[in-house]
Amino acid sequence: MMTIRAVSAWTLISLFSGSLALAADSFTPARVPLLPPAPTTIPDGPLGDAIRYGQRIVTDTAGTAKAYVGNALRCASCHLDGGRAAYAAPLAGLTGLFPEYRSRRGSVESLEDRINDCFLRSMNGKALPAQSREMIGLLAYIAWLSRGVPTGSEVEGRGFREIHAPGPADASRGKTIYLAKCAACHGGDGQGVKGDPGKYVFPPLWGSQSFNVGAGMARLSVAAAFVQMKMPLGNAGTLSDQEAYDVAAYFTMQPRPDFGGKTNDWPKGDRPADAR
Repeated sequence: MMTIRAVSAWTLISLFSGSLALAADSFTPARVPLLPPAPTTIPDGPLGDAIRYGQRIVTDTAGTAKAYVGNALRCASCHLDGGRAAYAAPLAGLTGLFPEYRSRRGSVESLEDRINDCFLRSMNGKALPAQSREMIGLLAYIAWLSRGVPTGSEVEGRGFREIHAPGPADASRGKTIYLAKCAACHGGDGQGVKGDPGKYVFPPLWGSQSFNVGAGMARLSVAAAFVQMKMPLGNAGTLSDQEAYDVAAYFTMQPRPDFGGKTNDWPKGDRPADAR
């Protein structure tokens, strides 16, 4: 029977195979199509159990990894379709790209580091221990999603699509857009909408139950790119780049938890203008 230790070893072997092509400032990964595997390809046995557990963490984070979550968000609040959607920070393909240089950290970081950044910032929670069932499950799920992606290559649609507003972002216009296009799901007060039995159907965009100021989504450019490409739900892509920037300017600047570690971000002096 495969143990959690063996599952960890399999995941780490996948993570580091071919890792002589470590990502750095000067390295431009080759692009390949985003073709996540079908759920029917998850194997049986302990490895499949770990993959499915990681998948549950992504789609029901508080229900599966409650001890490490500090708000009402799920991994899938940003990593749409369980990390399978293009330009919604897909998880597919990440296994072969890490370790990777990250300018926010100012050093090369592991995939475990990157996962914990999300838990500390987007989930406003706690870091997962490296050998925890939760971390092993997430690594196994990401490795499974990354099957078929060559080491050192990135999938089309990685991260968020970069957009540029024709003019300065206007939060007052953004409020009008928010109330017309976003409030039906996220609430007029930005606190999200709950269903039965009290679980959030749509996540809060600000307040104590939303992401903190250290999260990527707290940056105007990141939030605008996500909104323009993926929102409103059912009508994605209908907002102009300017409208996306305006509405992002409105909700990103609403009250939210602070993040003490932000003072250590971008230590090499390349801090983006929209970093909090």
